[in-house]
Amino acid sequence: MTRSAGGPAWNRRHLLGLEGLSADELACVLDTAESFKEVSTRSVKKVPALRGRVVVNLFYEPSTRTRVSFALAATRLSADVVDFAASTSSARKGETLRDTARNIEAMGVDIVVVRHSAPGAADHLARVLDASVVNAGDGAHEHPTQGLLDVFTIREALGRVQGLRVAIVGDIAHSRVARSNIWGLRTLGAEVVLVGPSTLVPAAFREMGCEVSHSLDDVLPEVDVINMLRIQQERLLAAPFPSLREYTRLFGLTARRMARARPEVIVMHPGPMNRGVEIAPDVADGPRSVILRQVANGLAVRMAVLYLVAGGRPAAREADPRRAAAPRGEGREVLRGAAARTGGAR
Repeated sequence: MTRSAGGPAWNRRHLLGLEGLSADELACVLDTAESFKEVSTRSVKKVPALRGRVVVNLFYEPSTRTRVSFALAATRLSADVVDFAASTSSARKGETLRDTARNIEAMGVDIVVVRHSAPGAADHLARVLDASVVNAGDGAHEHPTQGLLDVFTIREALGRVQGLRVAIVGDIAHSRVARSNIWGLRTLGAEVVLVGPSTLVPAAFREMGCEVSHSLDDVLPEVDVINMLRIQQERLLAAPFPSLREYTRLFGLTARRMARARPEVIVMHPGPMNRGVEIAPDVADGPRSVILRQVANGLAVRMAVLYLVAGGRPAAREADPRRAAAPRGEGREVLRGAAARTGGAR
């Protein structure tokens, strides 16, 4: 369902996190992404939904998948895309995030996609900019589009989210991906169990409605989804376990461990993977892995997010959002005509 009883389920200008989003809003994004996924199968991989709009990728931290995915998503919606790299910008001279963003906005930017090491950076920009803001990861706070694409992949692979039992394994304490997954999964009715050493999975996470376990072997036979996280060495202030070898022995997902899991279980990883540490290569590339599907689905999810925050009207499940009311100010006839020229409806 993409509409609530009172109208469209999505009416937000920003996507800052999944905390606080309703089940209707989450379903709206997922259903819109499902409609956009078909675009990637075309010979001409474009629709005119954001023609004339400008999207800037404002990244203050290294990224491969998220940056490229947002750039491709904006391009496939026919937006103009500007990539910003902090290492070659005036940020090196001491310019603040606020001043950088406002100067970029003054050049006619409509959507700012921001990644920053400071929790709350996206929320800060949403308060000072007129442009829409999409959080691409802020410190250890949230990574909402990763959470959305993970939920989308689970729903696609298993047919539902409600009632599933999902294990998130690894460095939970420093993971913005884990937090977004928790909010999204719990809101849509899944059970979440967090697994890892006590130094990386504090008992305080139970306050978010999760179970906490320090034994992967105990959890494996009980779950439908295993989402493995990497150890975030760049955020660790002290050694949380004796060695990587010891961590792998206790929490690494190996083929031998997979034998304990349900036959229909799916294996996920947000990347980048540390092969041989949290996940064995034969598991990462094995038949139960949906890791590459996550990457592919991320493109459709980010297309949906950019479309919705730009004012695209969420259509009912049976409708196609690319042929619903046009984003801000564009005529419906223009959008439909351009859609027909680029491949039309499915």
